[in-house]
Amino acid sequence: MVDVECDNKRMEQLVHMLRREVSAINLTACEDSPAPHPMLSAAPSFDFGDMPWFPRKIADLDQAQRVLMYGVELDADHPGFKDPEYRKRRETFYEIAMEYKYGRPIPRVQYTPEEVRTWGTVFRELHKLYLRHACKEYLDNWPDLVKYCGYREDNIPQLQDISVYLKKRTGFQLRPVAGYLSPRDFLSGLAFRVFHCTQYIRHSSDPFYTPEPDCCHELLGHMPLLANPSFAQFSQELGLASLGANDHDIERLATLYFFTVEFGLCHQDGEFRVYGAGLLSSVSELRHAITAHEKLKRFDPEVTCKEECIITAFQNAYYYTDTIEEAKEKMRKFAGQIQRPFGVRYNPYTQSVEVLSNAQKIAALVSELRGDLCIVSNAIRKIHDVDDSVDVHGLASMLAKGIRVDSSEDGDDEDKDDDDDEKHSLDHGKEDATATRNGHQ
Repeated sequence: MVDVECDNKRMEQLVHMLRREVSAINLTACEDSPAPHPMLSAAPSFDFGDMPWFPRKIADLDQAQRVLMYGVELDADHPGFKDPEYRKRRETFYEIAMEYKYGRPIPRVQYTPEEVRTWGTVFRELHKLYLRHACKEYLDNWPDLVKYCGYREDNIPQLQDISVYLKKRTGFQLRPVAGYLSPRDFLSGLAFRVFHCTQYIRHSSDPFYTPEPDCCHELLGHMPLLANPSFAQFSQELGLASLGANDHDIERLATLYFFTVEFGLCHQDGEFRVYGAGLLSSVSELRHAITAHEKLKRFDPEVTCKEECIITAFQNAYYYTDTIEEAKEKMRKFAGQIQRPFGVRYNPYTQSVEVLSNAQKIAALVSELRGDLCIVSNAIRKIHDVDDSVDVHGLASMLAKGIRVDSSEDGDDEDKDDDDDEKHSLDHGKEDATATRNGHQ
């Protein structure tokens, strides 16, 4: 069987070629799948040549599930390769992920006693290291995961429970994935505040090593920071920056994600603290990273994007910033350099991505945002009346930086004038501009 998604013209061409090779062809329409989207170059208001397809609605993520590594197949050097029971178990998780469709509850898994023991071993050892080495943002959210999601040494949390919790906290939700997803598909999920998450667990023969993401990595490494609103916003921005980007930019963006979100460190309380999920889910590499001072380098996106990402062994280098915010700002600046002849905005009401490709669409967005900024302006004025410690000019400057556009050689002077205008209008409750907000790139 071959699963094909294309328009009628291309289907006719495919059938014509296949008839040369096979004696009979049986075509069956898949009614459950949505109609394929046209290439962006064929859509209204686009004249950009051939551009990579990207999901426009959250349900389109059903079509973005390209597993690059493992899944149901294991390499000969995988710890579970020679274990028939483990391989059969992996087939179960593979089927759950491949059959999952957006909008359905994530199937609950009855984990085996051996799987729970493996989880407990990893959980117990990592928990000893967190108070000493995990960043503050991670530790702040840990108690709620214990309280609401069943994080315990003797229990593997269910993805559905965590997804419900995250949805209420930061708008993120989970969907099961069969293995190591392609960078483009993984990043596109983040654009919709969807995190692809494995349900299987590493082989019990070596609980402190896994050559692939597993539920220990996802649940212990990523979930606490996805419950942080600022970090969740940052993750979505990276996803939005990836939509429609060329393969080279996707590779660079994925590398930077790897060395920050997966393996990043920062300074807190005068020492290095870890926020990277890859380190926070690996006992051995966490210990290695915090003691291998010769491997620690200051994070510079232009340099770091050229670093090799090592999946099955320790990294050659680990990158740090003074704060997590510094890493986020550097990543945002880098993402802003990605060449696309359009912008994108996530609409949380329709759970879709809007492509800002002409002046009319941008003007409509500005009109909508003016209403939001009026709300912000009025709120600031009312709070300032009872609390004079509110930094009105600082907030206005923050908004002004969000809408800065250099359109001439005198851009710096114009920016200064714009900042002054923003401060004046916001202070008097007469907002006359717009700013980026949740879900814009």
